[in-house]
Amino acid sequence: MMPSELIAKHPRLYHLTTPGAWEVIRQHGLLSTEELLRRTGLPEAEVQSRIRRRRQAREVLDATPFGRVVLNDNKPIQLGKLAHCLEDGLTPEDWLAELNRRVFFWVKEARMKGLGEAQINRTDPRELLVLDTASVVAACGARMQVAPINTGNTLRAPAPRGRATFTPLGTMPYAAWRHLRRDRKSSPDEVVEVTILGAVPDIERHLIERRRF
Repeated sequence: MMPSELIAKHPRLYHLTTPGAWEVIRQHGLLSTEELLRRTGLPEAEVQSRIRRRRQAREVLDATPFGRVVLNDNKPIQLGKLAHCLEDGLTPEDWLAELNRRVFFWVKEARMKGLGEAQINRTDPRELLVLDTASVVAACGARMQVAPINTGNTLRAPAPRGRATFTPLGTMPYAAWRHLRRDRKSSPDEVVEVTILGAVPDIERHLIERRRF
Protein backbone atom coordinates (compact mmCIF):
# COMPACT_ATOMS: atom_id res chain seq x y z
CA MET A 1 0.00 0.00 0.00
CA MET A 2 1.36 3.39 -0.96
CA PRO A 3 1.27 6.31 1.52
CA SER A 4 -1.18 8.32 -0.60
CA GLU A 5 -3.53 5.32 -0.78
CA LEU A 6 -3.51 4.83 2.99
CA ILE A 7 -4.25 8.52 3.55
CA ALA A 8 -7.10 8.53 1.04
CA LYS A 9 -8.69 5.28 2.21
CA HIS A 10 -8.13 5.69 5.95
CA PRO A 11 -7.74 9.41 6.84
CA ARG A 12 -7.96 8.68 10.56
CA LEU A 13 -6.02 6.28 12.78
CA TYR A 14 -7.42 5.04 16.12
CA HIS A 15 -5.43 4.06 19.19
CA LEU A 16 -6.76 2.83 22.53
CA THR A 17 -4.85 3.61 25.68
CA THR A 18 -5.32 3.48 29.45
CA PRO A 19 -7.14 6.41 31.08
CA GLY A 20 -4.64 8.57 32.92
CA ALA A 21 -1.79 7.85 30.51
CA TRP A 22 -2.25 11.00 28.43
CA GLU A 23 0.32 13.19 30.20
CA VAL A 24 3.06 10.60 29.69
CA ILE A 25 2.00 10.12 26.06
CA ARG A 26 1.92 13.87 25.49
CA GLN A 27 5.43 14.30 26.87
CA HIS A 28 7.09 11.18 25.48
CA GLY A 29 4.92 10.04 22.59
CA LEU A 30 3.24 6.71 21.99
CA LEU A 31 5.84 4.08 22.82
CA SER A 32 5.92 0.41 21.94
CA THR A 33 6.19 -1.93 24.91
CA GLU A 34 9.83 -2.62 24.03
CA GLU A 35 10.67 1.08 23.80
CA LEU A 36 8.79 1.86 27.01
CA LEU A 37 10.59 -0.88 28.95
CA ARG A 38 13.94 0.23 27.57
CA ARG A 39 13.33 3.83 28.64
CA THR A 40 12.47 2.76 32.18
CA GLY A 41 16.10 1.76 32.55
CA LEU A 42 15.66 -2.01 32.70
CA PRO A 43 18.67 -4.05 31.57
CA GLU A 44 18.38 -4.98 27.89
CA ALA A 45 18.32 -8.69 28.72
CA GLU A 46 15.25 -8.15 30.90
CA VAL A 47 13.59 -6.01 28.23
CA GLN A 48 14.03 -8.78 25.66
CA SER A 49 12.81 -11.41 28.12
CA ARG A 50 9.66 -9.43 28.93
CA ILE A 51 8.67 -8.76 25.32
CA ARG A 52 8.89 -12.48 24.49
CA ARG A 53 6.36 -13.65 27.06
CA ARG A 54 2.58 -13.49 27.19
CA ARG A 55 1.00 -11.18 29.75
CA GLN A 56 -2.00 -12.94 31.24
CA ALA A 57 -3.00 -9.77 33.08
CA ARG A 58 -2.04 -6.13 32.97
CA GLU A 59 1.35 -5.50 34.53
CA VAL A 60 2.05 -2.39 36.57
CA LEU A 61 5.54 -0.92 36.88
CA ASP A 62 5.93 1.58 39.72
CA ALA A 63 8.64 4.19 40.28
CA THR A 64 9.73 4.47 36.65
CA PRO A 65 10.95 7.72 35.02
CA PHE A 66 7.37 8.00 33.71
CA GLY A 67 5.74 7.33 37.07
CA ARG A 68 3.30 4.42 37.22
CA VAL A 69 3.25 2.45 33.94
CA VAL A 70 0.61 -0.11 32.90
CA LEU A 71 1.40 -2.77 30.29
CA ASN A 72 -1.68 -4.18 28.57
CA ASP A 73 -2.38 -7.90 28.78
CA ASN A 74 -2.21 -10.37 25.88
CA LYS A 75 -5.43 -12.21 26.78
CA PRO A 76 -6.62 -12.50 23.15
CA ILE A 77 -3.53 -14.60 22.35
CA GLN A 78 -3.71 -18.30 23.08
CA LEU A 79 -0.22 -19.73 22.77
CA GLY A 80 -1.31 -23.14 21.49
CA LYS A 81 -3.36 -21.65 18.67
CA LEU A 82 -0.64 -19.13 17.92
CA ALA A 83 1.94 -21.88 17.52
CA HIS A 84 -0.24 -23.61 14.92
CA CYS A 85 -0.83 -20.53 12.76
CA LEU A 86 2.73 -19.21 12.65
CA GLU A 87 4.84 -19.52 9.50
CA ASP A 88 8.48 -19.02 8.50
CA GLY A 89 9.76 -20.99 11.48
CA LEU A 90 8.58 -18.38 13.97
CA THR A 91 7.84 -19.37 17.56
CA PRO A 92 5.13 -17.83 19.76
CA GLU A 93 7.88 -16.00 21.61
CA ASP A 94 9.16 -14.53 18.33
CA TRP A 95 5.66 -13.30 17.47
CA LEU A 96 5.09 -11.74 20.88
CA ALA A 97 8.37 -9.87 20.46
CA GLU A 98 7.22 -8.59 17.06
CA LEU A 99 4.00 -7.28 18.60
CA ASN A 100 5.81 -5.63 21.50
CA ARG A 101 8.10 -3.72 19.12
CA ARG A 102 5.15 -1.85 17.60
CA VAL A 103 2.59 0.84 18.29
CA PHE A 104 -0.79 -0.28 16.91
CA PHE A 105 -3.62 1.61 15.26
CA TRP A 106 -7.01 0.56 13.96
CA VAL A 107 -8.16 2.06 10.68
CA LYS A 108 -11.91 1.62 11.27
CA GLU A 109 -13.60 2.91 14.39
CA ALA A 110 -16.52 0.48 14.03
CA ARG A 111 -14.23 -2.55 14.09
CA MET A 112 -12.34 -1.17 17.06
CA LYS A 113 -15.59 -0.59 18.94
CA GLY A 114 -16.69 -4.16 18.29
CA LEU A 115 -13.50 -5.53 19.78
CA GLY A 116 -13.67 -3.12 22.71
CA GLU A 117 -17.18 -4.29 23.51
CA ALA A 118 -16.28 -7.97 23.32
CA GLN A 119 -16.69 -9.95 26.54
CA ILE A 120 -12.94 -10.18 27.14
CA ASN A 121 -12.55 -6.37 27.07
CA ARG A 122 -15.91 -5.14 28.32
CA THR A 123 -14.86 -4.22 31.85
CA ASP A 124 -11.71 -2.32 30.85
CA PRO A 125 -12.04 1.48 30.62
CA ARG A 126 -10.11 2.95 27.70
CA GLU A 127 -9.27 6.31 26.21
CA LEU A 128 -9.41 6.77 22.46
CA LEU A 129 -6.87 8.83 20.53
CA VAL A 130 -7.85 9.80 16.98
CA LEU A 131 -4.90 10.81 14.82
CA ASP A 132 -4.58 12.39 11.39
CA THR A 133 -3.17 9.78 9.02
CA ALA A 134 -1.46 12.26 6.70
CA SER A 135 0.34 13.87 9.64
CA VAL A 136 1.49 10.51 11.02
CA VAL A 137 2.68 9.35 7.59
CA ALA A 138 4.72 12.54 7.14
CA ALA A 139 6.45 11.98 10.49
CA CYS A 140 6.72 8.19 10.72
CA GLY A 141 6.09 6.77 7.25
CA ALA A 142 9.46 5.02 7.02
CA ARG A 143 8.57 2.91 10.09
CA MET A 144 4.91 2.27 9.22
CA GLN A 145 3.64 -1.17 8.24
CA VAL A 146 0.16 -2.47 7.44
CA ALA A 147 -1.40 -5.80 8.35
CA PRO A 148 -4.51 -7.57 6.98
CA ILE A 149 -5.44 -9.28 10.25
CA ASN A 150 -5.77 -8.61 13.97
CA THR A 151 -2.23 -9.72 14.68
CA GLY A 152 -2.66 -9.90 18.46
CA ASN A 153 -5.71 -12.16 18.54
CA THR A 154 -6.02 -15.94 18.16
CA LEU A 155 -9.30 -16.52 20.03
CA ARG A 156 -11.26 -17.99 17.13
CA ALA A 157 -9.93 -19.46 13.89
CA PRO A 158 -6.64 -17.54 13.66
CA ALA A 159 -5.37 -16.58 10.23
CA PRO A 160 -1.85 -17.67 9.26
CA ARG A 161 0.78 -15.10 10.11
CA GLY A 162 4.49 -14.74 9.53
CA ARG A 163 7.24 -12.40 8.37
CA ALA A 164 5.15 -11.07 5.46
CA THR A 165 2.11 -10.22 7.61
CA PHE A 166 3.51 -6.77 8.36
CA THR A 167 4.13 -5.04 5.02
CA PRO A 168 6.14 -1.79 4.98
CA LEU A 169 4.15 1.19 3.75
CA GLY A 170 5.14 2.12 0.20
CA THR A 171 6.30 -1.36 -0.80
CA MET A 172 3.62 -1.89 -3.43
CA PRO A 173 0.33 -0.44 -4.71
CA TYR A 174 -2.81 -1.29 -2.77
CA ALA A 175 -4.24 -3.46 -5.57
CA ALA A 176 -1.17 -5.69 -5.54
CA TRP A 177 -1.04 -5.83 -1.74
CA ARG A 178 -4.70 -6.89 -1.53
CA HIS A 179 -3.96 -10.11 -3.41
CA LEU A 180 -0.92 -11.17 -1.40
CA ARG A 181 -2.79 -13.98 0.39
CA ARG A 182 -5.63 -14.47 -2.09
CA ASP A 183 -4.81 -18.17 -2.47
CA ARG A 184 -5.79 -18.79 1.17
CA LYS A 185 -9.26 -17.29 1.14
CA SER A 186 -12.01 -16.18 -1.16
CA SER A 187 -11.65 -12.40 -0.88
CA PRO A 188 -8.73 -9.95 -1.15
CA ASP A 189 -7.02 -8.52 1.91
CA GLU A 190 -8.01 -5.25 3.50
CA VAL A 191 -6.00 -3.17 5.92
CA VAL A 192 -6.98 -4.01 9.50
CA GLU A 193 -4.04 -2.60 11.43
CA VAL A 194 -1.40 0.05 10.90
CA THR A 195 1.71 -0.38 13.02
CA ILE A 196 4.71 1.82 13.72
CA LEU A 197 7.98 0.39 14.91
CA GLY A 198 9.37 1.96 18.05
CA ALA A 199 7.50 5.14 18.90
CA VAL A 200 5.33 8.01 17.67
CA PRO A 201 6.81 11.20 19.16
CA ASP A 202 5.15 14.64 19.35
CA ILE A 203 1.71 13.09 19.49
CA GLU A 204 -0.12 16.41 19.81
CA ARG A 205 1.00 17.30 16.28
CA HIS A 206 -1.16 14.45 14.96
CA LEU A 207 -4.05 14.48 17.44
CA ILE A 208 -7.57 15.22 16.20
CA GLU A 209 -9.59 14.01 19.17
CA ARG A 210 -9.21 12.40 22.58
CA ARG A 211 -12.17 10.84 24.38
CA ARG A 212 -13.20 8.10 26.82
CA PHE A 213 -14.17 4.87 25.14
